Amino acid sequence: MTWHDLLDLAARIGPVMLFLVAMTVVAEIAEMAGVFDVAAHWTSHAGRHRTWLLWLLVVALATACTIVLSIDTTAVLLTPVVIAMTRQLGIPAMPFALTTVWLANTASLLLPVSNLSNLLALHRFSAMGIGTHEYIALAWRPALAAILATVVVLFVLHRRDLMTRYAPDPPADPHDRILLWVAGITCVALGPAFVSGITPAIPASIAAVVLVATLAWRWRPRLRDIQVPWPMVFIVCVLFVAVEVGMRHGLEPLLASLVGDSPWQVAAAGAVSANAVNNLPAYVALEPVSDGSPERLMALLIGVNAGSIVTLWGSLATLLWRDRCRRAGLTIKAWPYAVRSLACAVAAVGAALLTLTLV
Repeated sequence: MTWHDLLDLAARIGPVMLFLVAMTVVAEIAEMAGVFDVAAHWTSHAGRHRTWLLWLLVVALATACTIVLSIDTTAVLLTPVVIAMTRQLGIPAMPFALTTVWLANTASLLLPVSNLSNLLALHRFSAMGIGTHEYIALAWRPALAAILATVVVLFVLHRRDLMTRYAPDPPADPHDRILLWVAGITCVALGPAFVSGITPAIPASIAAVVLVATLAWRWRPRLRDIQVPWPMVFIVCVLFVAVEVGMRHGLEPLLASLVGDSPWQVAAAGAVSANAVNNLPAYVALEPVSDGSPERLMALLIGVNAGSIVTLWGSLATLLWRDRCRRAGLTIKAWPYAVRSLACAVAAVGAALLTLTLV
């Protein structure tokens, strides 16, 4: 690769990496402020001691968090809060932990900011005349179908644990009210900002600056506790370069022969590739041979987003989710996880593709 090629690649992935870093800062400070703790407490209170109702509320919370604040926020920050809530209420943690990681992936189709792969696809959609609003119009039916399919699979697998009752919920921990309100309002404001058509990295960066300044004012020692996943950013950048080199040395014709013409073949290739390596390099590798139409490109996103949940390395969010589960004392074994996740991936990808191709 020449320096010009590297600069072109940097211009493409730079805003995506900036968005990842900015949203990590936003999510970390929102967690410190107690936004997720308060949301979990409200959820447990609204569940009226019925586990199935509590679970549906967690489904709604995880879905909204994924759509607006991105896949990584749900997997990394909401997961420990949900696990802690189940422990406090004396109900099984696994159905709720799987809810956060599966919906983090399968609910990440609706907005460009919901998944880094969606952000990578924006320039291809733009070249086809598809802006943010047109993207949402194309994505909302497959996104809704993938979410509903995930919910059905979760309920079928865990219906016995969900059809129980739980003890009264504990009160929410006290928080700095100013920091809590600023963080909460900032998170809510990001929703309209992300669908306005502005480059997502811009409002995300502004939100990060606002929250860093507020945290420095209200609780300066906690600034050092903000954990930005720099190793993950570096690994993703290396994967992008590796894929670009491979595409320039004969990988593209091979991938074109595997993808075929049908959106179903495109999605299948995306899902298999994502689970074999990771969804981001899988998307980058398959994008040039899958962008013949907006529907084909959306089929690829369905495959690499909703279909990447079978292996623990299928997405960065799933890897981070497993680490958060381990820290919370919940062991996730690869094979049992893969067996359950395969059923969900097939259902979510199949339902999303049906609505994309038949409606």
